[in-house]
Amino acid sequence: MRVLITRPEREAAALAQALAARGHEAVIAPLFRLQILTPPDGFAASLAAAQAVLLTSANGARALAEASEQRSKPVFAVGDTTAATAEGLGFTNVVSAAGDAAALSDLVRQRLDPAAGPLLHVSGAEVAGEPVAAGFDVRRVVLYEARAAETLPDSARAALEARAIDVATFFSPRASMLFARLVTEARLAETCRAVTAIAISPAAAEPLAALPFARTVAAERPTRQAVLDEIDRLPPSGVQGLDPMTDTPVTPPPEPKTIEAPVVSPRRGVGVFGAFVIGLVAAVIVLAAALLSLPHWPQEARTLWRGPIAAPPPPPPAPAPAPAPVIDTAALDAAKRELSARLDDLDKRVRGAAATAAQADRPPTSDPAIAELRRKLEALESRPAAEDTSAVKSEIVALRAALQSLDQVVAGHKAAVDKATAAAQASAGNEQKALAAARGSAVIGIAARISAALTAGLPFTTDLALLQPLAQGDAKLSEQIAALQPRAATGVISKATLSAVFPAMAKAVLAEDLADDSFWQRLLGKLKGLVSLRRVGADVPGDSVEAKLARAEAAMEAGDLAKAVEIVKSLPPQTAQATASWLAAAEAHLAAQRAVDQLAAQAVSLLGGVK
Repeated sequence: MRVLITRPEREAAALAQALAARGHEAVIAPLFRLQILTPPDGFAASLAAAQAVLLTSANGARALAEASEQRSKPVFAVGDTTAATAEGLGFTNVVSAAGDAAALSDLVRQRLDPAAGPLLHVSGAEVAGEPVAAGFDVRRVVLYEARAAETLPDSARAALEARAIDVATFFSPRASMLFARLVTEARLAETCRAVTAIAISPAAAEPLAALPFARTVAAERPTRQAVLDEIDRLPPSGVQGLDPMTDTPVTPPPEPKTIEAPVVSPRRGVGVFGAFVIGLVAAVIVLAAALLSLPHWPQEARTLWRGPIAAPPPPPPAPAPAPAPVIDTAALDAAKRELSARLDDLDKRVRGAAATAAQADRPPTSDPAIAELRRKLEALESRPAAEDTSAVKSEIVALRAALQSLDQVVAGHKAAVDKATAAAQASAGNEQKALAAARGSAVIGIAARISAALTAGLPFTTDLALLQPLAQGDAKLSEQIAALQPRAATGVISKATLSAVFPAMAKAVLAEDLADDSFWQRLLGKLKGLVSLRRVGADVPGDSVEAKLARAEAAMEAGDLAKAVEIVKSLPPQTAQATASWLAAAEAHLAAQRAVDQLAAQAVSLLGGVK
């Protein structure tokens, strides 16, 4: 179906991409142009004083990112699309209400305390619903303006005049009112009779009653995903014909007069079976002629025949059934400071013990008293024999006794020094073991947190920052941090998302798998692009593209992403365009997982060195 999108250009482009992934064609006709405004005076002070920021649109997230570089302030978003936009812009503490302004108010009452400070509501100049929480001081600041178009966009006018619109989407009451006014002013209201209008909420559907739509549907939930679900539920309908537009009721033409034919005798013909064979052969001939003349068709006709190129859609942010966990940034910072302080203290104690051991290893200096006694003893022993030997011998005996006593004292001191040296070395060894154990335990904990982020497809910038003080002097840790750093801010596509988009990629691969340029191969490729049936399972034999895709999908279901990537890489070269996006996302996930595994192995080696 052809779907009219009235959102601003940025949101319209994202919605058009999602529609193309579902087989629909988008007609973009923005009714508003987004204008980012200069923040008012005192905005920085208001942001610093607020305990949290409330966002009721994705445009509010973009305007907030333009107005301030602060990304750690808690953000409460009205829906998943707004939350995903804020996370993509670098905000680290984002929670989604997955609903409307009332759901956002309920979430604020559950999570926040009115006494903790005011709330800052970042909005446009006009808002459909103001989040109001009893007891909270909500301060609204206007950071952007959606300026309305003065006339109906040319793309919408041309599509309506050509009866080429099946569905029209509306995401706010203001957009619905503006569209109804512009279509009425352009005198194109009658062209809406065969169009189904889908609004994001009952409030957005109410102004559409002024136009004669075939149906007006309000989404079950006020989210973009719910609008897409409503489009998928519609029965397929062909594009309307080029009927002339008129303001007067169209009266059916009079039935032609019947003329009785003369009765003739029946003659034998080719029969029912022969007519069927002749019709089948004629259809094949017409189809072959159309395909052979395809290069000479106008570009618009060729595009209409071939249809949009099937490619695996870039995985949108998976709608979370439950709000994302709130990251306590203050607690993480406190833990980081405590860990750094403990590491510095351990380092000082190790250096002190090493200095003590170095001083203990120095040779003891000679005692002056011992040197003097030795000198006197040598002098007495060298006296001439003529002198009184009895007095000399007595003095020698006394000196020898004193020398022996001093030697014993020195030996005692040396034993004490040796004991102190051994104690200092043992203490240094214990300190080093304690330091290694602390680093190993911390690295294991951080590796587990990053692995959980990879599984959920979430960013892990905060967890990776905790590794920086632990990597000082460790080349392996520094190398692993550098490998993870490019993907920390955005995270990687999870295995669950890769598995979910695999069937779409497989369908595109089958359509591209053309053995040659013959007519039958081109016809078979078209059929493969239209039919979703294919064999699945790990036991599908053969080396055909279909068999390899079946084995790759079975490997994905078994959790072996590396094997699935290896099989997809072995597909023929003509399928490279269809597999490029999926392979890039899968290899990024595998590279991040390898870095986390190496991180965990390094932590285990640090703990293994403690004996």
